[in-house]
Amino acid sequence: MESVQSFARGLAVIRSFGQQAPRQSVSEVATATGLSRATARRLLHTLEGEGLARRSGNDFELTARVLDLGFAFLSSLSVAQLAQPFLDELSATTGESTSVAVLDDTEVVYVARVQANRLMTVAIGLGTRFSAYQTSLGRAQLAWLPDDRVARVWSDSDRRRTTPRTIDTLDDLRASLAEVRERGWALVDQELELGVRSVAAPIRDGSDDVVAAVNVSTHAARTSREDVDEQIVPPLLRAAEGISQAMAMTGRTGRQPSGVGAAS
Repeated sequence: MESVQSFARGLAVIRSFGQQAPRQSVSEVATATGLSRATARRLLHTLEGEGLARRSGNDFELTARVLDLGFAFLSSLSVAQLAQPFLDELSATTGESTSVAVLDDTEVVYVARVQANRLMTVAIGLGTRFSAYQTSLGRAQLAWLPDDRVARVWSDSDRRRTTPRTIDTLDDLRASLAEVRERGWALVDQELELGVRSVAAPIRDGSDDVVAAVNVSTHAARTSREDVDEQIVPPLLRAAEGISQAMAMTGRTGRQPSGVGAAS
């Protein structure tokens, strides 16, 4: 495997700084990295010349410009890739399945998922689609669309009721979306499938536009409405905020091809 030794050494110098060592002398960097003092000195001066480090007396410290290296990585990721670690943590916290979906015309498309347990009779995987108005993932995004767009989504959707609890009028949908806007998250209680409760929150980009949603699905028999409010909504909102902050750091809108026929 080809490698550039000087580049690897420079990364080692950067990694040697941290909370326990925000400032280091040449000797300390050499000890931390296993490099000679001469090599450590040359690399520190190189980082200083690039604006990635600065000198304070006999010590060196990293500058905020180092963050550009991380931003370059983040900007190459889709919302699905950015969301995955947050989904993993959310699923571990709640013990439930978690997903991210984007809105594609009248449907939501799943672009990231952690399957904790099998709740639904229909298998859900990447690329799975449902009518947006029937899902928490859809309503968490529809709630911030203009009313004429909501009306068009309703008129163009497949409105066959999947359970007796499924919303069946545009006025009911509008009322549900008003609740979503008021509290900041959407709850669909056994409307897509009996026994399944799902709660979702919007994901926003750096322009504060809603570009996706994240949800948690649970079984109504083991998770009461009170449990949803107290145990699921708080970590869900934290996950949505974390993903949104990651989206903002990329400086992108998130409306880019995901490889599943929808924007991500």
